[in-house]
Amino acid sequence: MLHLNPNNTMVRLIFLLKFTTVLFSMVNSSLPEDPIKCSSTNRNCTITNSYGAFPDRSVCRAAEVAYPTTEEELITVVATATTSKRKMKVATRFSHSIPKLVCPDGEDGLLISTKFLNRMLEIDRERMTMSVESGVTLRQLINEAAKAGLALPYAPYWWGLTVGGMLGTGAHGSTLWGEGSSVHDYVIQIRIVTPAGPEEGHSKARTIVSGDPDLNAARVSLGVLGVISQVTLQLQPLFKRSITFSVKHDVDLGDQVARFGYQHEFADMTWYPSQRKVTYRIDDRVSSNVSGNGLNNFIGFRSMVSAALAILRTTEENQEFKGDADGKCIIGGLTTSTLIISAYGLTNDGIVFTGYPVIGHHNQLQASGTCLDSLNDGRITACPWDPRVKGLFFHQTAFSVSMSKVKSFIQDVQKLIELEPKAMCGVELYNGILVRYVKASSAYLGKQEDAVDFDLTYYRSKDPMSPRLYEDIMEEIEQIGLFKYGGLPHWGKNRNVAFEGVIKKYEKAEEFLKVKEMYDPLGLFSSSWTDKVLGLTDGATIVKEGCALEGLCVCSQDIHCAPSKGYFCRPGRVYKDARVCTH
Repeated sequence: MLHLNPNNTMVRLIFLLKFTTVLFSMVNSSLPEDPIKCSSTNRNCTITNSYGAFPDRSVCRAAEVAYPTTEEELITVVATATTSKRKMKVATRFSHSIPKLVCPDGEDGLLISTKFLNRMLEIDRERMTMSVESGVTLRQLINEAAKAGLALPYAPYWWGLTVGGMLGTGAHGSTLWGEGSSVHDYVIQIRIVTPAGPEEGHSKARTIVSGDPDLNAARVSLGVLGVISQVTLQLQPLFKRSITFSVKHDVDLGDQVARFGYQHEFADMTWYPSQRKVTYRIDDRVSSNVSGNGLNNFIGFRSMVSAALAILRTTEENQEFKGDADGKCIIGGLTTSTLIISAYGLTNDGIVFTGYPVIGHHNQLQASGTCLDSLNDGRITACPWDPRVKGLFFHQTAFSVSMSKVKSFIQDVQKLIELEPKAMCGVELYNGILVRYVKASSAYLGKQEDAVDFDLTYYRSKDPMSPRLYEDIMEEIEQIGLFKYGGLPHWGKNRNVAFEGVIKKYEKAEEFLKVKEMYDPLGLFSSSWTDKVLGLTDGATIVKEGCALEGLCVCSQDIHCAPSKGYFCRPGRVYKDARVCTH
């Protein structure tokens, strides 16, 4: 446990700002801007993501954006673009994908937003199915299912994702039970609008149902097959859960991780390597007659005062500039303590946390995101990452390591921490490493085997040529997971290095490409980025001066790092095949 000097003004201020996050759970925040901006009505447009920057910081341009409100309008939009052989890309309401999946090639491309394709179409209580348009958000889906006494059993933890976006990137929650934690494995039917020949009007809506092998391609599509218009999900009766967070030392994490996921249905872990502690989520179904009205309002997804965000960001920038690892460790410890004391935002009755277990209905516990709730402009409060304010700006690295290799991966990370005990304090400022379970999927671009997903969030400089504190340790962990242990990257997260040669890791990649060729033979929904990811062209990485600092490449020369600032390309400390930017 960190012992803080009560006379340290900055520490006390940071603690107050961290605590402010808890207090502002009921304060309205800024509804994110539309990621598409146009200089005239729906023309001369740019698109970015909700964080305000793609991995290579490029600006994605398009000649026009269409906002269809029905499937019929969508068919017309695709037909018109197909007639002129125009490149198309699908955009979602909040655009939370980090890689450039939404970028059409060139400035003549067309963006098709699913913002207004957001209706619930049908709920069949007897069959326990729900049909929705692809722009429906996870929050809508959860709430409407609950009204019918139904539940999507596993889902990501953040409300602000759309159904189409989750299928495009293979989004998931955490479990090894049932069909697994990936949303796409509960899809039993998809309607997708694709280009077509003139005899079919240049576009058509295809219906793909369970049993059709094409569904295994459409379930994780990367947006290259067409525009998903409607999705039917297999749901379950609504149920209750019981959650307890237990904090332990990480000395036996390698052994624990291999069995913990089989012991508890909704198990996950939050790992704080520099603090040598782990929070275990003991989370299971309970009988519906067990009393409890618990609520999950995760602190990291709440609104925060914009001025407080600016102070936190300035503090971290100063720590990076000064190489102040101790300062990061102190504030990382404060962040962790605040989260643990406040049960990460869980309450027993929707208002107050009084103790474990927290018991409540599944729909009240499975996801959150209250910083999406209001309509002000962000000058007072905002989601912490809103690019309109000076707030969090970060990289994310997320990959899954197979169950057979996960113990070795964890032990390698622990060896690195033994060499540099303060190296992961920066990650702990962003709530450590989220560890989730993902089951093998029949989707061609889904998980290939049962695995453990590691999700790391960490500081990103506004200057792409500026190295980070402990740059080498974070890069080595990234390369250990992806290259030494063959980890699969999350399609909607990660830096460019994660996608170099990635398609070779998927046994059914050829089947996916065959479906892609059949649905979109002209490649109108493809882009230079998706062609690289799918192995159709070379070069997911970008080799240039300073490229390793942003994860655009793995360094092979000193110039790929920042030699003028004392960072040189060197082998890893534990994984000798790694090449990292070392100070």
